[in-house]
Amino acid sequence: MKNPMNLEGHNIIVTGAGQGIGEAVSRLIVDLGGKAILVDVQGDKVNALAEELGEANAEVHVGSVADPGFVQDMVAQSVSKNDAIHGLVNNAGIVRAAMITKMPVDTWQQVIDVNLSGVFYCLQAVGRHMYERAGDGDTSPSSIVNISSDAGRRGTIGQINYGAAKSGVMGITMSSAREWSPKGIRVNSICFGVVETEMTETIRSEKFRDKVMAQVPLGRFSEPDEVSQPVCFLLSEAASYITGQHLSVNGGYTIGV
Repeated sequence: MKNPMNLEGHNIIVTGAGQGIGEAVSRLIVDLGGKAILVDVQGDKVNALAEELGEANAEVHVGSVADPGFVQDMVAQSVSKNDAIHGLVNNAGIVRAAMITKMPVDTWQQVIDVNLSGVFYCLQAVGRHMYERAGDGDTSPSSIVNISSDAGRRGTIGQINYGAAKSGVMGITMSSAREWSPKGIRVNSICFGVVETEMTETIRSEKFRDKVMAQVPLGRFSEPDEVSQPVCFLLSEAASYITGQHLSVNGGYTIGV
């Protein structure tokens, strides 16, 4: 039986590919036969990853998803080089913590620019290409996975900017899924809990670890390699009848929510 998660022939853009979840997703895409188009502001990290994955399996674009001009050029170059883009993983994100009463406007805006506007810029640019391709009669797969968070479902203390952005990502997911479903373009989001990456070092520290862990029925945090699998599931034809959904991957943290 053919692996239903096979991504052979799929060209997939991954933002925030330089570390953590983005790096793990990129590696799995290649393992499943696809090509990972690596996007990050950290050129040293994505270039090192691309060299490891091999020239035929990866290409690099260095820049910020918060820059709409960069995003437009990156997608245009990717389409020109690869003929078609079959998937997008909107993963790039930053954290800038502060309590609500003490949060400077620029701290709010930095997170919104990357975690919300950046998702829209990438989704719009890739979606336009997918929409045009479908209009030309191309029926090859088109799937977008937006990375949200439990913070977008339940709120979060000290990161109202992050929580607002991740809630917005869920709204972007549902609206684009409704608009683009007639063209066969699937759009879903994944809401992660605490994944062991650089971004979650504070919440996994001794000060917060036990309190957070007590709310996770599986009793542990997840690894990037573990959470990359549901991302690739949604990218693949194994999820061909799934769109507009928010998949919780969090060890049971939001059971019933």
